Amino acid sequence: MARLPHYVPVCAYLEWNLDGLVQAVWERLALTRIYTKPKGKLPDWNDPVVLAGSDSPTVEDFANRIHRSMMKQFKWALVWGASARHRPQRVGKEHVLQDEDVVQIVKK
Repeated sequence: MARLPHYVPVCAYLEWNLDGLVQAVWERLALTRIYTKPKGKLPDWNDPVVLAGSDSPTVEDFANRIHRSMMKQFKWALVWGASARHRPQRVGKEHVLQDEDVVQIVKK
């Protein structure tokens, strides 16, 4: 049965493969966790911004998720993580983010 598509065997009583279930749900729903970093502070690892339904979420999607008016004042963003070539990388609003990236938005 473990070879069936969209099937994750679990045992709630023994707490077996619950992490695998959580990982499968995140992958199937195409959820992406993006962490925020205020200027001069450490990233907020406890409360990520979750972007859903897109295989390639952009910095613009991230900024609009935080607040609609943020793109009016957007100058650039600094990104740390898998989508950045170097840390930090200065990017525009079209930059595609990956899961668990850290983003700091710089406004005008």
